[in-house]
Amino acid sequence: MAVKTIGFVGTGVMGKGMIRNLMKAGFTLQVYNRTKSKAEDLLAEGAVWKSSPAEAAEGADVVITIVGYPKDVASVYFDNGIIDHAKSGAYLIDMTTSSPQLAEKIYEAATEKGLHALDAPVSGGDVGAQNGTLSIMIGGNQEDAEALAPVFQAMGKKIVYQGKAGAGQHTKMANQIAIASNMIGVAEALGYAKHAGLDTDKVMESIETGAAGSWSLTNLGRRMLKGDFEPGFYVKHLIKDERIALESAEAMGLETPGLSLSRRIYDELAEQGEENSGTQAIYKKYWKE
Repeated sequence: MAVKTIGFVGTGVMGKGMIRNLMKAGFTLQVYNRTKSKAEDLLAEGAVWKSSPAEAAEGADVVITIVGYPKDVASVYFDNGIIDHAKSGAYLIDMTTSSPQLAEKIYEAATEKGLHALDAPVSGGDVGAQNGTLSIMIGGNQEDAEALAPVFQAMGKKIVYQGKAGAGQHTKMANQIAIASNMIGVAEALGYAKHAGLDTDKVMESIETGAAGSWSLTNLGRRMLKGDFEPGFYVKHLIKDERIALESAEAMGLETPGLSLSRRIYDELAEQGEENSGTQAIYKKYWKE
């Protein structure tokens, strides 16, 4: 299909970079965010402001959402929102990390209205959003995913269709489970190196290209060492993701001890006032100047 206009709900840390890349690709963007001031720079760059999720959806060929929590997703789609106001035949893409069960509910409601719904959560953080190199995991009808290839390609580098509605969210849960334990390992390794009196930059040089290498080590490990705890991905949002993953795993009868430990550590960080820090703030548990 020929997509011209995209309605985009959510201009936060992730959404802002994604919107810029969509505009660079030639799409017209009409945007909504609960706090308009967070969208002012995008408006100066050519995005069109809309005063509600419903207005952002009206007239758009594609509507993309990336908001905070499952309750926010449910609100923008169902509370006199996107599903009631999107034009017939429009494509709805929720890119929030959310509940697989909610993704299925959105798909069913959209289908009844003659709309096409996909769940397409992403990985790659703020850097991936800015650079258009996100990993995008898609659930829904495969033909819908293929029809929107130009839209996904404007935002991501690794785009994989995972299966029916909810499959994208289940894949993202697998991603978050891998990250949860990995973040503990990164923070412990760098904390150990510093306590041992090593030159941590040299340690990074040795270990990031070996078997211990990971995206989190290379990108977030360096932020840890610089004392940069600004959010590329919020502690509070990882806690939300971990809760969804734990509930989904429990429903399948699967034990996830690494995920459970990570959730406890991040809960402690949040209680200590770090909920709005980046997830690399876990390093504070292992090193203090």
